[in-house]
Amino acid sequence: MARIKTFDDWVEILRMWQKDIDVDPEIFKRLLGDYTLEAKYGDLHSDEIEFGEFAGQRKWDKIMDIPDQRMRDAVLNMIIYQGDTEFASNEQQRMLLHNAPSEYDLYSIARVFIEETRHGYQMCHLLVNHFGNDGRIEAEKMLTRRADAGTRLLNAFNTPVTHWMDLFAYQNYMDRDGKFQLQMLSHSGFAPLSRSMGPMLREESFHLGTGVTGLKRVAKANIVPVKIQQKYHNKWLSGSLDLFGNDHSSSATWAYIWGIKGRPEEDKEQTDADKELLNDHARQQYYSEVSKLVQQLNASIPGDEKLYVPDIRFNRHIGEFAGKPYGVDGCLMDRDLYEEHLRAVLPNEDDEAALAEIFKREDWLAPKAA
Repeated sequence: MARIKTFDDWVEILRMWQKDIDVDPEIFKRLLGDYTLEAKYGDLHSDEIEFGEFAGQRKWDKIMDIPDQRMRDAVLNMIIYQGDTEFASNEQQRMLLHNAPSEYDLYSIARVFIEETRHGYQMCHLLVNHFGNDGRIEAEKMLTRRADAGTRLLNAFNTPVTHWMDLFAYQNYMDRDGKFQLQMLSHSGFAPLSRSMGPMLREESFHLGTGVTGLKRVAKANIVPVKIQQKYHNKWLSGSLDLFGNDHSSSATWAYIWGIKGRPEEDKEQTDADKELLNDHARQQYYSEVSKLVQQLNASIPGDEKLYVPDIRFNRHIGEFAGKPYGVDGCLMDRDLYEEHLRAVLPNEDDEAALAEIFKREDWLAPKAA
């Protein structure tokens, strides 16, 4: 039985969570003014279910309108996982609220931070108001897991974000994956969930912009060696690719058949979905998008040395290529050589030490363009 009875009860637990992770809400008031944590619901793509067996029927407004318990459980699980990532990202980034390289960067991380909190708040609003006792239990559990204890549901969200080079790459890659996940949920046949996505996507666009703009500023300043920049791209891109899940996922297949999670641009798709490869379809779209962004970043780098996009098979822990020793160039390697390769192309202690010295310089990060 849940300890909380109302959403106000849950908000009290949220305040305790903020205190426990040492985040003072006053910083957001100072930097963002009268920002209010609140649930926001936007418009639907369509009043009708857009795909799957129930296509053409009115979207479900209440959880008991959904005609099968397996479907209700799937929606519950999606909300739990989405909310968990939002609070996890707060826990990963919280220390960077104390060492921003500029006033703009302090504003940007404060805004990203509180909007991620709001996204978790939104998911818990759904849980408490639509899923009865089970929802209240899960909303409470959302604030008991901790990234720094390694107990968040997805492993990439247990990885520390230790400095601003790390953060910019995280925002560009991990938050971009988040955009894709929100897009897929925006087509859900469960109306309260799909209506939650519009406001979240608008806020998420700032998070992505902060990441890619930060990476451009690093590249333009040309103080952090390109080789070190590259390692953080390698780290977070490979982790983000795993977040799309297994290539042949029965969960994704059934979610599509049931009309509760679509393709990222479901309303623009002209072909029928390959229901056996839904996760890989989204992953390939994501990989194409980030590949173009890396080319844009290279335009900001003086000199001949440029960034590259690691192969989609590199350093994978989920899916068809999980655990297979593919290098950043896509070549399959001997296992011993691969371990050496990982040490060479992912951040190591020497890189962290070099960055610690670089961060003492005021010019390591170019000013944000007006």
